[in-house]
Amino acid sequence: MRSDKIKKGIERVPNRALLYATGITKNSLKKPFIGVCSSFTDLVPGHVGMRDLERVIEQGVSAGGGKPFIFCVPGICDGIAMGHFGMRYSLPSRDLIADMIESTTNAHALDGLVLLTNCDKITPGMLIAAGRLNIPCIVVTAGPMHSGHYAGRRLSLVKDTFEAVGQRQAGKINDTELENFCENACPAQGSCQGLYTANTMACVTEAMGLSLTGCATSLAGFAKKKRIAYESGEKICELVKKNITTRKIMTKNAFENAIVIDMALGGSTNTALHIPAIAHACDIKIDLELFDKISKKTPHITSLQPGGEYMMEDLEYAGGIPAVLNRVQKLLKDNITVNGTSIKKIAAKAHIMDPNLVRPLNNPIHKEGGIAVLKGNLAPYGCVVKQSAVAKEALRFIGKAKCFDSEESANKAVFGRKIKAGDVVVIRYEGPKGGPGMPEMLAATASLVGQGLGEKVALLTDGRFSGGTFKSAKKRN
Repeated sequence: MRSDKIKKGIERVPNRALLYATGITKNSLKKPFIGVCSSFTDLVPGHVGMRDLERVIEQGVSAGGGKPFIFCVPGICDGIAMGHFGMRYSLPSRDLIADMIESTTNAHALDGLVLLTNCDKITPGMLIAAGRLNIPCIVVTAGPMHSGHYAGRRLSLVKDTFEAVGQRQAGKINDTELENFCENACPAQGSCQGLYTANTMACVTEAMGLSLTGCATSLAGFAKKKRIAYESGEKICELVKKNITTRKIMTKNAFENAIVIDMALGGSTNTALHIPAIAHACDIKIDLELFDKISKKTPHITSLQPGGEYMMEDLEYAGGIPAVLNRVQKLLKDNITVNGTSIKKIAAKAHIMDPNLVRPLNNPIHKEGGIAVLKGNLAPYGCVVKQSAVAKEALRFIGKAKCFDSEESANKAVFGRKIKAGDVVVIRYEGPKGGPGMPEMLAATASLVGQGLGEKVALLTDGRFSGGTFKSAKKRN
């Protein structure tokens, strides 16, 4: 075992003495040392329930014959960080998290890891670490939030808070309605209810084979999630005994399968940042052209928010990621998973509970996948658009550019109702260096949608527009 280097031999007496100081028993020294890396924090809705999951994972590791050790990494909520200087820290935190996990794991010679994650940059940060370390790892995503409810209407974060701000600015709702949406849109723990970055990355992780089947869509706080967490604790011990390391799972096939699922779902454009970075940690090259190539042959078959009408809970009840894998199985390349079986076998055995939500390939929502890569004089090296969320009439747009040199100045114009139909909003100097940190700018896009300008205004940036981008508010719950 890797951990033998800190616990065996005469020369390791000082090391063992320090381990004994943690309360470990002599018998436990004989077991694999399993790190349970938790991103628990009281600050992030997607992570507030992790204390329970930590305990359940510990129980699973102990039942599987390992000795669990919890250590923690930070988590940032993009929604809370959005719209102010705090958003500059979100994307850089991904690499901070990867460095912390790598440092802790190698410094303490851990034999395997259970990675407990959920939100936007934490999941890719943990996957980057898993790729670098190349030891047995399994990922537990804490799950999506259930929909909110108010006056007989289902609510979600982006539509009923970010977009509601624009609706209030346009006089479409009053202060009382706005506050009721605010109080009821996010009813409990979990990642935001639609297919934003957090849930997209959870789905991608399961499709790559690094989470147990059903993990991505099982809801936060539900008993099913606890069962998956327990079983993940047991399974990591098996992976350690069989020496099934991450790079045996995180192959080129796995990354291509992840992109297929991303395109079929119509997921977040942030995957174009994260998947290549995770692949790079595994010494595999994934470029934007591969996203475009796979998108052109992968139909978009689910109508999930923000681009569609359904929420993550609906996908869970429709069969989850296995149901989507079943639909696209002819597009998948076979690969092993942490389940101990191949991704194609998982796909073949899956049941589709709602064929209207998870559509067949011959009856898609769009013939191509959710993301397209564009090149031109403004972006000679490529840029990314969520084409599944663009209205057909907006695919070609001619208008007058209104340029802003910061998100703050653009937001001031949007909130002040200075942007009109036919304008092209250009936000410059918000890239990785300019921002710095390449902040995501949901406030501007969501407010414009709320004002009724979603299909009448174009937006371009060297930063990021993702989360709340969609084609029409008319077709949603």
